[in-house]
Amino acid sequence: MEFNLWSVFRTVAAAVPDRECLVQGSRRLDYRQLEARSLKLAGLLASYGLAPFAERNELKNWQSGQATLGLYLYNCPEYLEGMLGSFAARVAPFNVNYRYVEEELEYLLRDAGLRALVYHASLAPTLARVLPRLHGVELLLQVDDGSGQPLLQGAQDYERALAAAPELDPGLQPSPDDLYLLYTGGTTGMPKGVLWRQADVFAAALGGTDRRGKEFASLDEIAERATGREPRVLPASPFMHGAAHWSAFSTFAAGGTVIVRNNSRGLDPAGLLETVAQERATALLIIGDAFGRPLLAELQAGNYELPCLRTLITGGAALSVEVKQGLVEQIPGLTILDAVGSSESGNQGNHYSRGGGEVATGSFDAAPGSLVLNAELTGQLPLGNTDTGWFARSGRIPLGYLGDEEKTLRTFPLVDGIRYTVPGDRARWSVDGRIELLGRDSVTINSGGEKIFAEEVEQALKHHAGVYDAIVVGRASKHWGQEVVAVVQLVPGASTTAEELGLGCAEHIARYKLPRDWVFVDEIRRSPSGKADYAWAREQASGQADQS
Repeated sequence: MEFNLWSVFRTVAAAVPDRECLVQGSRRLDYRQLEARSLKLAGLLASYGLAPFAERNELKNWQSGQATLGLYLYNCPEYLEGMLGSFAARVAPFNVNYRYVEEELEYLLRDAGLRALVYHASLAPTLARVLPRLHGVELLLQVDDGSGQPLLQGAQDYERALAAAPELDPGLQPSPDDLYLLYTGGTTGMPKGVLWRQADVFAAALGGTDRRGKEFASLDEIAERATGREPRVLPASPFMHGAAHWSAFSTFAAGGTVIVRNNSRGLDPAGLLETVAQERATALLIIGDAFGRPLLAELQAGNYELPCLRTLITGGAALSVEVKQGLVEQIPGLTILDAVGSSESGNQGNHYSRGGGEVATGSFDAAPGSLVLNAELTGQLPLGNTDTGWFARSGRIPLGYLGDEEKTLRTFPLVDGIRYTVPGDRARWSVDGRIELLGRDSVTINSGGEKIFAEEVEQALKHHAGVYDAIVVGRASKHWGQEVVAVVQLVPGASTTAEELGLGCAEHIARYKLPRDWVFVDEIRRSPSGKADYAWAREQASGQADQS
């Protein structure tokens, strides 16, 4: 059986209607209340004619037949409500990066064919400069965030619009073919809209499988699981990136409570840990070292009792071994789930670290459908073959990229008659049967004919106690073609030298991979999701003359 996301949510809401569903400070919604609010939004969207104009069987993989709704919001209950209401109305919601400047915002909204937008009032000034250059936008819903910004011309206050919204036509039936649309972060070019069938993304990333990876066979099975569990999950990263709302929708599918942190515009380690304690969170989602290091420092400096926290989930960026070890020491009984995947693949693998057990980074137990294709993309690499290839997945994968046939065919190739997703990560099988992730091909450095994976060098650097954060990039070299340059942020007060760091790296990676130059900065720049800003790091590296 295949599922659409609205039917899954309604099934859980019927099973546990009075259970807390979504909380942020004093705002508390149970499943019945969130369902009712989402239906009001769906009725509003339908009243503006935002209905499908073509069904999936009439379209190519890179085409959409649904109206779109943008979510230009910081983390808040309205974000997830906006997604649910859109799913109920058969509208395709999509994520909008709240850090974009005008040019980037205009590109994204135009590329998505924006018809409706839900946005925070504080973002209205940037939006106001972009809207006159867009066509076809029919509905603007402004969410009050206390900033005092007046309504934009033609916009409606979100709460007042919901209160006056008509009922949704009960005959409107969402389909498993309806779209889930997720825009990539644009770290390797302009952002791309990844098109998923809801049935596929539910199984691949949004809680549509049991603990053994087996897909649910019926809505009754989903309801039964929901009645037996009460996870309380706090996604700390922005909902505008997939990992956080994947975590939220997986929690909904399990009948759990999604906790939204009060300060959603920056990382406040103390406030985040206080919320974990106050809300009795059982799981916390973070993004790699960008979140992990500040949290560890706060735990070491403070006095926090977190008896309910059992799982720390990290994905989207690496969480170094030293930080993992520190976290499991600070929080008794904690399990760290390191999940690997991407917008184009869903979950591809997991690694578990526990106190008293193995604590490692970079190798994963493959999720169903995950494998390694050879470098030529002509076939699979079997277990036991440790050649470097491409991290791939078959089965429940996206349709393609919105409006882009060429990139769709390149990223989702046919190999021996099987369609795969190949997002661009290099990988190999390890001798113990796990998948060892090497890093994005787009940030691979070719030095003297050798391929060097930036993320592998970054992890080697982070073993050193004096390194707080690091990004590794390639820089043009007369002799080597490219040379490895490390951009490093030291721990406050550390007096570590480049020579010491090089000697430390040499204990973990071959000498040809070692940085040939070093740039020390006060702070490493990362996105709100914790991902490395390689373009910025290359700018820092380019300021150093190539002496090779």
